[in-house]
Amino acid sequence: MVRTTARTHPDAEIQVWVQDEARFGQHGTLTRVWARRGSRPTAIKQNEYESLYVLGAACPATGQSVGFISPTLNTAVVNHFLEEMSQELAPGVFALLVWDQAGYHTSKDLRIPANIGVLHLPPYSPELNPIENLWHYLRSHHGSNRLYTDYTALLDAATDAWKKVCLDPARIRSVCAKPYLMLGTN
Repeated sequence: MVRTTARTHPDAEIQVWVQDEARFGQHGTLTRVWARRGSRPTAIKQNEYESLYVLGAACPATGQSVGFISPTLNTAVVNHFLEEMSQELAPGVFALLVWDQAGYHTSKDLRIPANIGVLHLPPYSPELNPIENLWHYLRSHHGSNRLYTDYTALLDAATDAWKKVCLDPARIRSVCAKPYLMLGTN
């Protein structure tokens, strides 16, 4: 697919990007904490159901990332995300976007910008998408064992986590790295 894309876009720099969406909410996750042997550390676990969606795309080779936070997730939101991503790409770059076959990724109303192409993963194979590692990292390092009083607190926490992790190219290259995605490095 990459070679075909390179042939159809001979003047462009082809970059492979991985994309997915993740739901973050008050009904968070627990994670391990350091504690004295034999003790039982306390941890916060909320049962409220306020949530938001983080749409993210990352280029494991360059460490670049693009993110978008939304209270809902549908084809219109994905279209807006793709438009934002298209504008963030450097001139002369064509992004080959690897993503799953969620309904909003296969909708007839989906609008793919001219500088983005799509490669669908097989159904039920999230382990093939390296951005899943990013969601795990964000949840375990910035989203677990915390209390969010309302949607605004959740939005602030998600924004802060994205800035700390996803604006660090070295961290993106490390967390999302897969040998089969590194163009021109092997």
